Amino acid sequence: MPAPSTGSAAALDEPDLGHHGDAEATPGLVDLAVNVRRAPMPDWLADPVTAALGDLAAYPDPAPARAAVAHRHGRPPEEVLLTAGAAEGFVLIARALSGVRHPVVVHPQFTEPEAALRAAGHRVDRVLLDPADGFRLDPASVPEDADLVMIGNPTNPTSVLHPVEAIATLARPGRVLVVDEAFADTTTAPGVDGEPESLAARRDLPGLVVVRSLTKTWGLAGLRIGYLLGDPALLARFAAAQPLWAVSTPALAAATACAAPAAVAAERAIAAELAADRDYLVARLSGLPGVRVAGRPAAAFVLIHVAGAADVRERLRAHGWAVRRGDTFPGLGPDWLRIAVRDRGTTDAFIETLARILEA
Repeated sequence: MPAPSTGSAAALDEPDLGHHGDAEATPGLVDLAVNVRRAPMPDWLADPVTAALGDLAAYPDPAPARAAVAHRHGRPPEEVLLTAGAAEGFVLIARALSGVRHPVVVHPQFTEPEAALRAAGHRVDRVLLDPADGFRLDPASVPEDADLVMIGNPTNPTSVLHPVEAIATLARPGRVLVVDEAFADTTTAPGVDGEPESLAARRDLPGLVVVRSLTKTWGLAGLRIGYLLGDPALLARFAAAQPLWAVSTPALAAATACAAPAAVAAERAIAAELAADRDYLVARLSGLPGVRVAGRPAAAFVLIHVAGAADVRERLRAHGWAVRRGDTFPGLGPDWLRIAVRDRGTTDAFIETLARILEA
């Protein structure tokens, strides 16, 4: 399989696209490597998931969950495809769009979109955003002839939330624009009731596909539930590449519950609390010598630059802390670490440990 090209002038050592934060969070360590919220499951979510275990003799029926998700985003059901997590969505896209000639992935971002494309035999072009510019998206950096563009918003691992206007300018006839909004439900903005900069309800942009996940806020990584939003004809192509009954009955029950108005309201309250905890983490990190927080973090994690980050990460592990290495993300290198937002007590204990390591 041909190696991917890069949208930057300088070639990078090829990162390990298959490395993810769960590999860092080994038992016995405080987990700041995985961006999944860990809190008791509310009864309105636990009860239907538990009840669904009594229906496992029947094949899953996605129709009710599909309708619920569609209603949440103001779309008809045929514009929703339920998936076994967002990761399956990327695989379906890569397999179904076998005829694309110039796929482009905007990095740094979650590595599964590119990994899925490469596994499906695509040659991938990379556009690398500049850390000196806060990883800001310049739509002009995306090649005009790209017929598949994949970008995260907010982006993992940078936590940058791109303006919706910048993302929307990438949509055009003849191009599929895939926007990974796995962390959109963790974002807030003053004066905005819903998710700022989300395209989940936009039906006017040609070729737009929005990828969503229920893993992060509701702690459902083990249940595997996500979905794609987009044009029915495009989603039908993805569905044709999907195995039968790909989403389990308990996962469908979770999707239905999480799409309810009360769940969305709870999600917004959690996002507001997260924003306060994130601001606290950023303030504490910014007070450490030699630590630079990237961009303006907007999601459930923060990206930092610190010299010798690989050694810092190993020393943190020796002191009981797991953080996410950054060098497996294209466009980053060995001096980057990603840190999940946790409660203030956890942040204080982490900062104390990190400060001692940096002073040593």
